[in-house]
Amino acid sequence: MSERAAPFYCPYCGDEDLRPSETAEGGHGAWECAACSRAFQLKFLGLLAQGLKRSDSGGAQI
Repeated sequence: MSERAAPFYCPYCGDEDLRPSETAEGGHGAWECAACSRAFQLKFLGLLAQGLKRSDSGGAQI
């Protein structure tokens, strides 16, 4: 199994100064942003049954 993916940017302010957080509930996938003092959690939901296919127009099709 590969390592867990880490976010590159804060989803709130866009800064790159992120650290893993051990204080969030669950503790898995939790990150803290030093720039905006926010904590957030990432969670993998799963794979789509058919996947998404892109059309030439850029919209998603199933």
